[in-house]
Amino acid sequence: MGQEQLQCQSCGMPMPGVDVQGTDGSGNPVTDYCIYCYENGAFTQPDIKVEEMVEFCVPFLAEQGVEADAARRMLSMSLPSLKRWSTQTEHPAFELVHLDEMKLIGIEARTTNLAEMGGEGKIGGLWESYQSEAVQRLMAGASREGGDVYGCYLEYENGAMGEYTILVGKLAAEDGQYPSGLSVKTIPAAKYAVFQTDEGHPHEAVAAAWQRIWRWAAAGEYKRTYSGDFERYSPEGQVLIYIAVQ
Repeated sequence: MGQEQLQCQSCGMPMPGVDVQGTDGSGNPVTDYCIYCYENGAFTQPDIKVEEMVEFCVPFLAEQGVEADAARRMLSMSLPSLKRWSTQTEHPAFELVHLDEMKLIGIEARTTNLAEMGGEGKIGGLWESYQSEAVQRLMAGASREGGDVYGCYLEYENGAMGEYTILVGKLAAEDGQYPSGLSVKTIPAAKYAVFQTDEGHPHEAVAAAWQRIWRWAAAGEYKRTYSGDFERYSPEGQVLIYIAVQ
């Protein structure tokens, strides 16, 4: 897992070096904000609202080849979770649990949050493929009978900013005889903050829960480790989201 790169907690811009980091009142670099948002201990646009920041940032993503509407959707989802704006919102309830190492088996894809928000995502198609008869035949015997389905996020390149692997599957069978065509991933033992989704359509409930989780993460009460996060779908329809934390 690569080292997590600093991200401006106002506009979301990556900060790969001190030359783009903001400065405190003494001119020393700060880690939370970029030089364009924060200089000499103060915000450069102190009265700007998050909606205005979204529109301010759209042209910069457009210069990188992101279609304007896709950039607007992505920013509208991601900026409210950043430190500068998250203090204006309520944070969700959660509980802390410790889980032992898990071995999951299923099918996987490599993607980014930018791709998912911009209409070029792979997660929806991966879930459709998982439900196919061909994949279910492979899963029979390779996974534990019945039980929960997992949507697991792991192998992060740069925290929430870069590429990551999404695996859809179940707990692997214990005999270790796994057919080709399926991926097996080991999730290390970890402490997790566990969030429960609201009632309603699972896709919409999970998306709304992630919005709350991003705002919660930006508040900094617990630091994410990115060792492996997952959604756990029970046969009864309940969905829990597990976020690995220090």
